[in-house]
Amino acid sequence: MKKELKKQIKHDEFVSGIEHAAMWLKTHGPALRVGATIAAVVGALVGGFLYFERSRDRAAEEALDSALDIFDAPVAGETPPGESKPAGPTFATAEEKYKKAAAAFDGVDRAYPSLPAGLRARYYGALARIEIGDRAAAEKTLNEVAAVKAPTRLEPALARLALADLQRRVGALDKAVELYRQLVDDAAFPLPRDHALMKLATTLEDARRTDEARAAYRRLTNEFPDSVYAPDARQRAEYLGGVTQG
Repeated sequence: MKKELKKQIKHDEFVSGIEHAAMWLKTHGPALRVGATIAAVVGALVGGFLYFERSRDRAAEEALDSALDIFDAPVAGETPPGESKPAGPTFATAEEKYKKAAAAFDGVDRAYPSLPAGLRARYYGALARIEIGDRAAAEKTLNEVAAVKAPTRLEPALARLALADLQRRVGALDKAVELYRQLVDDAAFPLPRDHALMKLATTLEDARRTDEARAAYRRLTNEFPDSVYAPDARQRAEYLGGVTQG
């Protein structure tokens, strides 16, 4: 009797549970359907947005690649004798090439200013302007890129290095030395610091600051003994030591 009673109780509880569930669905069903519809719409919107972003990234990279093809294109007469002409555009003069490259990079920057390709285009656009002698515009752009706070991007560091190179190129050696020192002493600088240190040492030597140049070469060999620059740095340090003593 007790067994049959327990069985009946369980059956009643099961039926009651089904009835409660049915009542809950009846009451909340419309809301669930609305929620499912909203979720489907949100999902579609998110999917569409991601597809749009991927398409935009792809278009930006393709535009940047096209601009880089111009930047790296040969100038007529530069191809060594016997070598076949490389694929892609060829320009009559370097000025023509870099002017067209600068315009192409500007187009990428205008179209995709918030994307990584846009930042990279801004950096390369500055390099192109250096080649055509537009120093003021190049320096302004490089300073803007260098000021970008993007820890995962290399362009700000590359811009800092390019600014130092630019100062050296135009003969402002003391200014170049100052900028190279900042890179060398910046432990967070993401580019190879031995490269910046070698640049610093050679610029100091060009500026006839012999003792400082020798110290920079020695620092390179001590801090970066396995660097590809170490043999030359060691040789220059020894030579400058003899010059100083003489």
